[in-house]
Amino acid sequence: MGFDVRAVREQFPALAEGAAHFDGPGGTQVPRVVAEAVAGALTSAVSNRGRGTASERRADDIVQAARTAVGDFVGLDPRGIVFGRSMTQLTYDFARTLAKRWRPGDEVVVTRLDHDANIRPWVQAAAAAGATVRWVDFDPDTGELSAGDVAAALSERTRLVALTAASNLIGTRPPVREIAELVHAAGALLYVDGVHYAAHSLVDLSGLGADFFVCSPYKFCGPHLGVLAARPERLESLAPDKLLPSTDDVPERFEFGTLPYELLAGTTAAVDFLADLTSAVGSRRERLRASLAAVHAHEDELRRRLETQLATLTRVVIYSRAARRTPTLLLSIDQHPSPAVQRHLAHLGVNAPAGSFYAVEASRTLGLGDTGAVRLGIAPYNDHADVDRAVAGIAELADA
Repeated sequence: MGFDVRAVREQFPALAEGAAHFDGPGGTQVPRVVAEAVAGALTSAVSNRGRGTASERRADDIVQAARTAVGDFVGLDPRGIVFGRSMTQLTYDFARTLAKRWRPGDEVVVTRLDHDANIRPWVQAAAAAGATVRWVDFDPDTGELSAGDVAAALSERTRLVALTAASNLIGTRPPVREIAELVHAAGALLYVDGVHYAAHSLVDLSGLGADFFVCSPYKFCGPHLGVLAARPERLESLAPDKLLPSTDDVPERFEFGTLPYELLAGTTAAVDFLADLTSAVGSRRERLRASLAAVHAHEDELRRRLETQLATLTRVVIYSRAARRTPTLLLSIDQHPSPAVQRHLAHLGVNAPAGSFYAVEASRTLGLGDTGAVRLGIAPYNDHADVDRAVAGIAELADA
């Protein structure tokens, strides 16, 4: 199916300001239909959920519609969709819940490729339970993290492995399915951070083999929210701390307090927006498959254009080198501090932030410390003009 980037860009009011946005890995811009859905929910009569009054039914319908939409997005029964304030909050909640079963001598595996939100909650939960943390390194020269690297950290005492499906810093996509098979063979659970991955690939939870998969709608054109996906029977086996009067039903037992109905309405709109990026027909899941394939082709073409042009600049160092990666490039320019590069690009209307982006272990492994480098992340609304403007701005410094 064709991908009309000009038509897509027209759906994003924020682009009228004129900036070239490469800051999508930190949060994409929002299409008009998402903003309208949020506003519609806020200005409609809603109450606490129920089926008695019109306002109760509206609130309940918004929640159920969002579960169904996200279920289609990740390929899962809607009863396995848990909403939270953020991926970080959900991971802390589930780390505390899962750690109730851990004992001294048990082991938890984390990787240095991950965002800290998929490291520190597990490290802290392990410390509270007296469990041991085992670290998996990645190759700083290639950016790769292999199944063999993870296998070396597994043992009969492993209880959980936390793994990113795509690095938010350098874009590396580890072989999640292969790693999942090793983790399950060891009798452990796999918790996958899919925040960066879900923005660029069709999520197939069963195909990935993840026991838990977390993502954030605001990374794929939606509002600020967190989502955890797991098979309903997996959720049924867990007992989180909760208020006495709150329901014990799944997935609601993991959702604390009244849900943000307006953000759920926006999430449904974001999934529908992505499903309708091409002229494909069929179920929402089928349309998502076609749309995200078209998005991937578009983004990958822009990534190649960006990399090809940057390769001619000898003072530019690219840290995104893995064979399988998202359209996300981390770079530095010799003799130019990364914050200065960010300011220079911002002056030219190019939004490309600098930092470690909470992937502090990865940044340190790359030799960048906590300062990090400049990140350019490509989103569906980027075009050739955006790429060329960014390269021109980088070239000004690299040639100086």
